[in-house]
Formats: sequence, structure tokens, C-alpha cells
Amino acid sequence: MKKSLLFTFTSLAALGTAAGIATAQDAAAPARAYSPVTDEMILNPAPGDWLQWRRTVNNWGFSPLDQINRDNVGDLELAWAWPMAELGQQEVAPIVHDGIMYLATNNNHIDAVDAATGDLIWSYTHQRPEFEGGYHNNQAMRQKNSVALYGENVILTTVDAKIVALNALTGAVAWEVQVNEWEKGYSYTAGPLIADGKIFTGTSGCSITGTAGACWITAHDANTGEELWRFNTLGGPGNTLVDESWRGVPPENRWGGSPWATGAYDPVLDMVFYGTGMPLPYTELIRGTGDGDVLYTNSTLALDADTGELVWYFQHLPRDNWDLDSPFERLLIDAEVDGVMRNLVVTTPGKNGITFAVDRATGEFVWATETIYQNVVSEITPEGRAVANVEIIPTAEGQQVVFCPAIAGGRLWQATSYNPNTGLFYLPAANTCATLSPAPQNLTVGGAPAGIQGGPTTLAPGAEVVGALHALNVGTGEAAYDLQQANRFTSSILTTAGGLMFVGDAGRYFYALNDETGEEIWRVRLNAPVGGYPMTYEVDGVQYIAVPAGRSNQTNAGQTPGLGVPRGSGNSVFVFRLGD
Repeated sequence: MKKSLLFTFTSLAALGTAAGIATAQDAAAPARAYSPVTDEMILNPAPGDWLQWRRTVNNWGFSPLDQINRDNVGDLELAWAWPMAELGQQEVAPIVHDGIMYLATNNNHIDAVDAATGDLIWSYTHQRPEFEGGYHNNQAMRQKNSVALYGENVILTTVDAKIVALNALTGAVAWEVQVNEWEKGYSYTAGPLIADGKIFTGTSGCSITGTAGACWITAHDANTGEELWRFNTLGGPGNTLVDESWRGVPPENRWGGSPWATGAYDPVLDMVFYGTGMPLPYTELIRGTGDGDVLYTNSTLALDADTGELVWYFQHLPRDNWDLDSPFERLLIDAEVDGVMRNLVVTTPGKNGITFAVDRATGEFVWATETIYQNVVSEITPEGRAVANVEIIPTAEGQQVVFCPAIAGGRLWQATSYNPNTGLFYLPAANTCATLSPAPQNLTVGGAPAGIQGGPTTLAPGAEVVGALHALNVGTGEAAYDLQQANRFTSSILTTAGGLMFVGDAGRYFYALNDETGEEIWRVRLNAPVGGYPMTYEVDGVQYIAVPAGRSNQTNAGQTPGLGVPRGSGNSVFVFRLGD
């Protein structure tokens, strides 16, 4: 029998801790029962719950709820809204269990609110140290999907590279562990993956001067935080394959490979899947790697969940010269390919918009599809190797090259979605290009050894508008349809069993679309550009749609004439339900 905790909001007192401050809400509110989150619940969550950033450990971003559907979505009304006062980029993923919503935003601030009414239950702010350097401080203002639920706790990853467990009903600190050295620049900008009694985390900040030579994926006991294993995405000492791919550049001059998005988990294979980012400095001229692949950057890493050993890797963009990253979510999908059922990893791993499917057990290449215009990969071989376009690899300092898409994408952290009812994979994207040129490497405390001078962002060749959204068949990679619009899509995608796809844009519009055709059914305009991760949940038999709003990097990257963006961040969450 599941253990339940009966929680009366009025019984709480303000709680202070060394790591942070949790403050209880004083106003009266009805009691709720809270069931500790088990491993079984994580693998098969209740339809009305949303326990991790993409709901399930396969990262689909899909809900089986269908109370809100194509026939009645036009009747959605605002149920409640909540301002999130922390400034910075809007990359929030609301989490809901047993009628309580957890909102973790920048600077590791968390609000727990009643998911039916919007009443505050408790707030927590992690007390972090002062950072030195602009890039390090920037990490604190771009916190993505920073929490997940396990047992009686909210598991938080912090900007100073800690894992903190908070009591889900009070916000009191249960335990905390320091995973990496924040003084060097390590941090977390994305939240944990929790499965099989373990907390899996991917490290950020590996592009900061002090973090050369090592970037980490780690596993921890979900009950205590004890570290179980760690894997170095830059290879570590004695890895001949990695050393050769860096063409003799010593570890103390290697940066990048950050697994700065949240991973996926396969319980049958007992494997976790993470993506990694670009190498630094950005151009091979400055970093000294020549035509080397620079492992394990821009790769999918499949790791044994119990030991952390590398099972296989697949590199999506060898020889990256343009900061085009490949850390984004991996979706675990079973699909028929050429008449045979295959267990796939399907992902648009990086900013260039090329979508890949590889075999989940072996890493064998299955298919790849280009979506947006890109010019950084000249071809993909039958074996799946992406060949870098040498014509736009700069060979001298100051030499300008035009590359597509721009550093802000293409696509960026805004997550894709898969709907098993349509068999389609949905990608928010943008049609962009930019210029860069190699520049002397600048090593400063808390800064990034980028070694480039950037230029303006423009529309991609042949594009009339910046906004793009692509739907692909997961069995073949073939396009089902694509949408083009003036405003850039700036939120992640949510799909539901109600036949709907939800997404938002830089023009402050939040849409419900027909998931089979992309046809617009409903829209509402919010107070700020739509960011973060839309999601849906159910409380007391009522389905709700929640969407964060607020500015992000993509708001400013849009090439939309006349687009007016409100001053300030506008960070808020809006929650809708069907009218009575």
C-alpha cells in the first residue's frame, strides 16, 4: 500500500536552513494527501501527474489526458496565474503530483502552489555563493527544469553544482551534496533524471576557463545523494581514442562536451542516454585540433545505468567550428522501420536541426533528416557520419564565415515532443544564419574561452519568415508537414491524447494546434513571450494546461519586423481549464 502524508498548510512554520530558506504560506488552504513517488510511479506515472520535465523517462513530452481535445479546446479559460519574480531567461518546467505544482526558476528559487487554485504553499530560495565572471553569473539566470520528484522529496540541482533534496510538503532541506567544484565554474543549468532509485545529472559550465579537461555525467543514490559513479565526457586520462581525436591537444586545453540537458532512461536495457555540447575554443584554428573529431563533443552517449560505463557513442557533428552544440533531449521511441520494429533514440540533438534515429542498444545509424536550412554539414554518409563543410571552416584569424543556422539556432533548448497516436515527432525551430571569425583566446576567471568574434543574425537563404515547426514520421524520418510563421517559436512542445499540440512564440501567443495537420484551433495572447515547457495535469477530475511565459535568448534572435517585446522578463505561469 502506498504511504500517504496528510498535509495541512496552516500547520507550517517558517523554516530556515544553512543551504536556503523555506517559507510556509500562512493563509488557510484545504488539506491534501501526498503519496511518496516510487520507482514504479516514475516508470508509469498516473495520467494526471507530471513528475519530471518531460513527464516520462523516455522524454516524449506527451500526456494521455484527453478531457481537453480538438472539439472543446476553444472553451479554455484562465484558471489562475502566478508571477515568478526572479529575473533572467524563462526556461521553467512545472512539475505536478497529487495536486501540488512545483515551479523552479532562476537562482534556484522554488514555489510550491496548489495546482487547482494557485494558492502558495511554500517557497524556497537556495543561498548560493557569489560568482566571479560574467559567464558564470549568467548560468544562474538560465535555470531549466531544475527539479524532479522522488519519495517524499523534491530533488533540485543548483547553480553552484549541488544536489539538494527538499521535503515536498514543507520545503525543508532533507539533505544536500556538493557534486562538483563551483569555484572552478561547474554548475547545473538543467534538472535531474530520476529512475531506478538513482539521480542522474549532467554538468554545465564546462565551457568556463577553470573547468578544462573534465565534464561530468553522474549518478547518485536517490535516497541519500551518495555518488555512485561519474563519467567524464572529455575522456579522462589514458583514453587513446579521445586523445587522438583532439590531435594532441592536452587535457588542460580542452573545454566543452557539456551534457547540459536532461537525459533519458531505458528500463529494459538499463541504460541512460545523454547528449553533449560543442568543443571550445569554438574554431579548430584556435583550439589546435585540426581536422580531428574532438570526442566526445556533439555526441549521444549511452551509459550503463548501474556502472556508468560507456556502452556506445554516436557523434552527430564531428569537427564543430560554429558552437552548434548537440546536448538536447533524446527521445526513446519504438517504431517500425522497413517492416521491422526497432528500439530507437530519436533526436534533433543540435542547433543545426538535423534529426537522427539510431538503434538504442547499439548506436547503429538508422536515418537522418534535415529540417531547417543548414550549411555546416556537407553530407551524411550511409553509415551516418556527418561530414563538416570545410568551405566554411575559417583558416585565419579575422576571416569571416557565414554559417547556418546561427548560434541561437536552428533549435535550442526548447524541447521536441512525440505523440504515439500520430507517430509524429515535433520540432520547434527557426530559419537563421550568422557570421563569425576566429579571434585570440581570452582566458578570464568565470569567462568562456570562446576564441571567436560573432556577427549579426539574419534570415536563412530562401526563408521569408523566421518561425518554423516541423513534424516528422519517426519510422522513416520523412516530413509530415511544416509550419512557417513570422514569430519564432520560443517554447517547448506539448502533445496530448486529445489530438492537440501546444506551443508558444515570441509574439506572446500560445497555440493549440491539430497534431495531425498543424492547423490552429485556439490561441491566447499572454503578457510576455512564451517560454519554458508547457505541460498538462489533472486535479479532482479536472484537466489543466499550464504554460510559462517570459523572455529567452530566442525572443531576441527572431528576425520579425515590427515585433515588440515588453520590457522586463514578465516571468509568470498561466494555467487554463475548460469553462464551466
